[in-house]
Amino acid sequence: MQAPFRGLALTALGSATLLSSVLVPASSASASTDPRPVVRALATTADAQSRVGSLWTAARMRSAVPMERLLYFGGPARGTVAPQAYPDKGSAWTGGGQVVKSTGRVFFTYQGRAASCSGSAVVSRNESTVITAGHCVKLDGAWHSDWVFVPAYENGNAPFGKWTARKTLATAQWGATEAIQYDIGAAVLNPLDGRSLTDVVGGREVAFNQPKRQPMYSFGYPAAAPYDGSRLTYCSGSTTVAFLLGTIGMACTMTGGSSGGPWFLKFDEATGSGVLNSVNSYKLNLPFLSGNMYGPYFGDDAKSLYDQAQDA
Repeated sequence: MQAPFRGLALTALGSATLLSSVLVPASSASASTDPRPVVRALATTADAQSRVGSLWTAARMRSAVPMERLLYFGGPARGTVAPQAYPDKGSAWTGGGQVVKSTGRVFFTYQGRAASCSGSAVVSRNESTVITAGHCVKLDGAWHSDWVFVPAYENGNAPFGKWTARKTLATAQWGATEAIQYDIGAAVLNPLDGRSLTDVVGGREVAFNQPKRQPMYSFGYPAAAPYDGSRLTYCSGSTTVAFLLGTIGMACTMTGGSSGGPWFLKFDEATGSGVLNSVNSYKLNLPFLSGNMYGPYFGDDAKSLYDQAQDA
């Protein structure tokens, strides 16, 4: 697939050098005739849930390839990232708090390969909703299978269990054209041992139609060099607005595998809590912007997705 804007090269989130296949102009992004989010049924039976849960052993989770690495050839690794005070461009999160439990790795099968992204448990009426990136539920016209969320993942360990998805969803625009401006997905998870997701790990509040330029924190599990997917990582700083697309950006070195990880407004380092307002999505392969990460703006389309997911 080719990026429709000539000369504007995108990278799937975190990969050092690669061309995008999902950038769509705003005029094309609104081409969908159905404004409702798109829904895909997954592990809806006990047998399916058991099979998917058993599939993701510690070894298989460790071997899962960042989603973006299955699509493109990776580039040269970045240097080691040293911890810094705010702002931060990509350090291991050592602050603890609520974000550790509610953020996790996402694992799924894409075209027969084990792949990974990141996601966040959110407050919802069904107590079972995860927000992630659209390309972490569907890409190139195909929905991912064997989808699980592992909160507080650490080097193959699942301290709060492996939660199978019974449904995954994407915004109407991502479902129709995979427009990067609307790269937002969600999953509705099955109960585990008789309990719902947010009863176990809590969930973050979600906000919509907020100002685009303000201090934010992003989190994820980058798994491409120099990271290995074993630890929760974060970036923080003031956001900018991407030219033409209207997405928001932040200086960040996180790599493939962090896609779908949460961006927070009003983040409190002491408690690890904040209000979710975007997700890790893509990078621009341009010298003066390659150090930035971008996420979709959470407007009315994101709210429609969230509302449908939390009532599913």
